[in-house]
Amino acid sequence: MSSTSLSPNAAEAAYAVAERVHYQGRKTSRQGSEQRRQTILEAVMRIIVRDGVRAVRHRAVAAEAQVPLSATTYYFKDIDDLITDTFALFVERSAAQMASFWAGIEESVAQMVSRLDGSEQARRQLADELAAMAVKYVQHQLRERRDHLIVEQAFQQEALLNPRLRDLVRAHRRILQQGVTHFFEVLGSRQPEQDAVLLTATIVRVEYQGLLDGPEQLDSEGMLAILKRYMNLVLGF
Repeated sequence: MSSTSLSPNAAEAAYAVAERVHYQGRKTSRQGSEQRRQTILEAVMRIIVRDGVRAVRHRAVAAEAQVPLSATTYYFKDIDDLITDTFALFVERSAAQMASFWAGIEESVAQMVSRLDGSEQARRQLADELAAMAVKYVQHQLRERRDHLIVEQAFQQEALLNPRLRDLVRAHRRILQQGVTHFFEVLGSRQPEQDAVLLTATIVRVEYQGLLDGPEQLDSEGMLAILKRYMNLVLGF
């Protein structure tokens, strides 16, 4: 198993993707103008969570942001710019959140890996601990970051209809998968990229089901069993 530090590469990968995100609306040079622009984009996110993407209109956004209607049309010439730049902001914030997440679990993962002694029992214990960590992550997402997950789902669906969003969706996917890829590199996976794709897809599917059913209906035991099975396979069983 590798002893590579987890957080620097994972965090840097997330920020590197976010730095390539480009906004479409009017650029700002003053702090006050930038704050108002972000206030408008945050209002768009709230509307999407509450009413869906189709409810995003200049008047609705201005009312939600408590700014003059002229402010929304000054920064964003049309609804497409509003939606695209809202997702750009979402991707940037996702990068910061994921970088913080990887930094936060670095010590725990390092301790888990350090206990490996080559025995089957140690590897099975590591698989169980990692699966439990993934379950806790999903539970936290559903309970504390539900709005974030709804916006994520909404934009992925909108990208099917709006080609301007597709590069941003790909950037967001890279942010998720690059961190998980490095995680599997630390574990010594033979195919870290493929393992990252599969684990990310599993977690996204469970998050979606949790949004539909509500966090209180989440089948945590069933999810834990699936993730234990998966981690056992990754670790060579």
